[in-house]
Amino acid sequence: MRSFTAKDNNIYVKCEGFDLDLTVNCGQSFRQHVNASQQGGTIVLHNVTEEQFLTKWDAYFDFNRDYEAIKREFRTDPVMKKAIEFCGGIHILKQDPWETLVSFIISQNNNIPRIKLIINRLVEHFGQFPNPSDLLTDISFAKTGFREKYLKSAAENVLSGKVSLDEVAKMPTPEARAALMQISGVGPKVAECTLLYGFHRLECFPRDVWINRALAEFYPEDFPFINHPFAGIAQQYLFHYIRNRELCESLS
Repeated sequence: MRSFTAKDNNIYVKCEGFDLDLTVNCGQSFRQHVNASQQGGTIVLHNVTEEQFLTKWDAYFDFNRDYEAIKREFRTDPVMKKAIEFCGGIHILKQDPWETLVSFIISQNNNIPRIKLIINRLVEHFGQFPNPSDLLTDISFAKTGFREKYLKSAAENVLSGKVSLDEVAKMPTPEARAALMQISGVGPKVAECTLLYGFHRLECFPRDVWINRALAEFYPEDFPFINHPFAGIAQQYLFHYIRNRELCESLS
């Protein structure tokens, strides 16, 4: 939960346990959307008005959710306790669904620096994050490789209305997942990431090679929070922990 003050066109937020660097660099987002910094326990959103904060950035950073209560529940599991000790400052960002869908199509068989590079090329070329019409033009400059045909499929489906992101937002999660997977190249992982990070369906639990590795090693029987309403938050802690376990263990 948070409190905030507005001063000199900046917003100063206090939010227990929140870590800005971890949140924006844990693999859920691939470009910076607001000029922000953290000074101790205070997050500063620079050149942001109070109205902009209340209508966009407060929800974007999920400041008003009681993550501390959620973490207390997850800490009952010994592996999750270690993960939370390492990266419990992560919040799940509430991102734009279209940008999230495109970003995670680009993420397939890719690494974070290269994903960011591709997205930066697209943004610099179009002067904004590309809309569906933009992606139907020549985007060979972005060097998306095999993913280009999937990006164009997403653009065609959204423009035609076959996959309406506004309608997906209203659907129950199973139907929303199935709707997204009508797009060529969107499998369970990309659909789940889009629902978690773009539609803020916090019950969604994306599985990539890292999560599958963690589940096989730590939870060969069953992950205790797989059906939890905040399973996606647990997934993010587990994902960041397993990717950085050597660092985590060196700090313990």
